[in-house]
Amino acid sequence: MEQAHANSVWNPHRQGLIKDPEKVQMRVTKMVLTVKHSTYKERLRQLNLPTVKCRRTRGDIMEVFKKKYKQANMTVMLSPAL
Repeated sequence: MEQAHANSVWNPHRQGLIKDPEKVQMRVTKMVLTVKHSTYKERLRQLNLPTVKCRRTRGDIMEVFKKKYKQANMTVMLSPAL
């Protein structure tokens, strides 16, 4: 059920496309018999899962960090030796 690895490749901006993965997660969490009759938020809490929106936001933050770190690392590598 891990979708975070494709975050930088697929990041929708249309509302319909944003809600579709969340609907899939809602259906999949209902398949877990021990939490089947709980609300969606309660199922996420009991299964220790973040919402798709939260995972997408975390992925965006990680991508920005990686790009910034790579840029800073390149600056250090390219700077002249003193």
